[in-house]
Amino acid sequence: MTENFYATRLNSFRVGAEEYWPGKNGKVTTLDVLGRAAKVKNLTAVDLNYPDHLDGLTETEITNKLSSLGLHLNGFAMRYYGNPGYKLGAFTNPDDKVRRAAIDLTKRGLDSLAKMGGSLMTLWMGQDGFDYSFQADYGMVWNHTVEAIREVCDHNPNIDVSVEYKPNEPRSFSLMPDVATTLLAIKEVERQNLGVTLDFAHVLYADEMPAYAAMLIHRHSRLLGVHLNDGYGKRDDGLMVGSVHPQQTIELLYVLNKIKYQGAIYFDTFPDITGLDPIQECSTNISTVEAMKQIVAKLTKNEILAAAILKQDAVTSQAIVQAAMFGHSINYLQRVL
Repeated sequence: MTENFYATRLNSFRVGAEEYWPGKNGKVTTLDVLGRAAKVKNLTAVDLNYPDHLDGLTETEITNKLSSLGLHLNGFAMRYYGNPGYKLGAFTNPDDKVRRAAIDLTKRGLDSLAKMGGSLMTLWMGQDGFDYSFQADYGMVWNHTVEAIREVCDHNPNIDVSVEYKPNEPRSFSLMPDVATTLLAIKEVERQNLGVTLDFAHVLYADEMPAYAAMLIHRHSRLLGVHLNDGYGKRDDGLMVGSVHPQQTIELLYVLNKIKYQGAIYFDTFPDITGLDPIQECSTNISTVEAMKQIVAKLTKNEILAAAILKQDAVTSQAIVQAAMFGHSINYLQRVL
């Protein structure tokens, strides 16, 4: 099995802040949240949102805190909501000044990331899209986005830039809604330090199969990040890993092993929505993936499964996968196959 490390969404650990940090009066810092996240066994990395997670802090302060906790920085994720004008788009904004502000903010994020020794910047461009017919010049907003991403990539070629696509929210239609559109944009940008972050819940409600999307990214670009979570395919639910689509999650891990993905498994889940204990929730995610990896290890060695997949023999493949998942006996398999 290819080795990965585990990272997590830092804002998840703000759940119940008043009870967890009594006396803070709502003034919980990134350093506080890092300390709570570090209590998760086998969690080794975190991502920081830029610029908000660095508010009032220096790169050195955060780096020293991470080191003291035994954590490392997986990367930064850009957030474009500091400027009210971004509601109409960051890279797609019709105002040249607002668009320039978004690009320059991203460049400052790259500089800050470099100071901390990081090498991965994730772009989730949720504000870039449209809501109405006749609202946008599609060719122009596409050109603006391609040009912006190219400029961002060129700012520091030693840092990987990864596009995290999502069908919609907050805009009704995202400019980068699915894997195919994202790969088309990457082809036009033509930069070696550009790739894709695959978010499981985003893929589901883009009506895609996660493992297939991962293979396409590997074939045509670079898979730079994997966000594991789950949902019902209607929105970005951010549920715990494997809670709704366990078999699809296992197939994704199967393909990640096949393509030798060695990056982070990042848990983009939302325990804060319903007040779950974030330490227990993240620990459960890690335990689930570890158990699924054991299943994947067995499936990877199974020559009958490999042959069934080549023949598109779903009956045989399902029997083998479900036996591995649910612990059926050999006698069960002999009856089914």
